[in-house]
Amino acid sequence: MSLDATGDAIDIGAFWRTLGERAIGATVVTTAGAEGPNGFLGLSAAHVCASPPTMVVSVDKKTSALEGILESGGFAVNFLPEGTAALARAFGGKTDEDRAARFVEGEWDTLATGAPVYGAALGVFDCEVDQVVDRGNVALVIGTVKGVKAAGDGAPLVFFRGKFLSD
Repeated sequence: MSLDATGDAIDIGAFWRTLGERAIGATVVTTAGAEGPNGFLGLSAAHVCASPPTMVVSVDKKTSALEGILESGGFAVNFLPEGTAALARAFGGKTDEDRAARFVEGEWDTLATGAPVYGAALGVFDCEVDQVVDRGNVALVIGTVKGVKAAGDGAPLVFFRGKFLSD
């Protein structure tokens, strides 16, 4: 069923349904605050510019990882490979795992900021927080890239229309 809406007819449901039409590589955004490692499924992580290398993540203000990002001043954007949907669901809050348990699967390391870096990630941007922009129910966290990692091969975990295409 198609959807067409303008003006006041663009409600939250129409917004999310339309956004779901965009296939996106799944990312886990991680940080290391005073209470230990934390993170969330970051489907709205993007680059801002290449000079200087800059990333932005959209963080719901209710997400526990936001406090860690602001406190530590750093975050890492980890591009997930196919076959890691269970890990993505754990970071998306779709399981009963507490935040420390999310970091048990796989190998984790750090680069420059101390934020956890997933060993099997296809790519990682390790960032230092530069600016936080308040917008509605989210904080747009902008960070300068301080470290990178690229696997050079592998396929991404893709999220489309509310589900992962390659568990």
